[in-house]
Amino acid sequence: MIRKFAGVVGVFAVLSTALLGAGTANADPAPAVIGGGSGIIIDDMFECTVTTVGYDGAGRLVGLTAGHCGDPGAKVWAEKDRGAGQIGTFVYSDHDLDYAIIQFDPGRIIPVNHIGNVTITGLGGPPGFPMIVCKEGRTTGNTCGISWGDVFDTSVETWSQMCVVEGDSGAPVVVGTTLVGMVNAYLAVACFGPEVGTNMSSIMNDINNRGSIGAGYRPI
Repeated sequence: MIRKFAGVVGVFAVLSTALLGAGTANADPAPAVIGGGSGIIIDDMFECTVTTVGYDGAGRLVGLTAGHCGDPGAKVWAEKDRGAGQIGTFVYSDHDLDYAIIQFDPGRIIPVNHIGNVTITGLGGPPGFPMIVCKEGRTTGNTCGISWGDVFDTSVETWSQMCVVEGDSGAPVVVGTTLVGMVNAYLAVACFGPEVGTNMSSIMNDINNRGSIGAGYRPI
């Protein structure tokens, strides 16, 4: 069974957000540092991971995450900097390829290409077997494993042996510093059954073919 997953925000986190909002309503919050691997909170209900942040061809500051993390209109906060306020909004969600586009408020984030142990310098095609892929997730951090890319169909998905659990949805999957996919699910058992992710080439082809927000995307 393929399990698509997003972490669920606890009651304490929701209450903390309300208190922060009440206490800083008249303040000008400092922007949050956001990049591929950053944890985000969606509509005070779900926790996921940003895949990448950059600019589209029209100069809009956008990012990607898993499509099951939210639908258009969903509001986004930085998990580690709730005091920064709402930092972005879901503007597109594709539940077939399971990716979503977030438009960020340029005044609310500092976009970076390095979070944890992952740096993203460019986009690339699907990894083949037996390449080693790594990810940076808000729940399990940095984990790596073998890609089963040439063993299974790689036209849309890549399966790998990385550890992923709830909240890692959207985490960037890299070979070196090249972004090749995002984390979307695991098979049967977390951190044991293979991780299933959508290839970045499939995502970018879909975004560019639609020709709307996100088209011409390039990472920071």
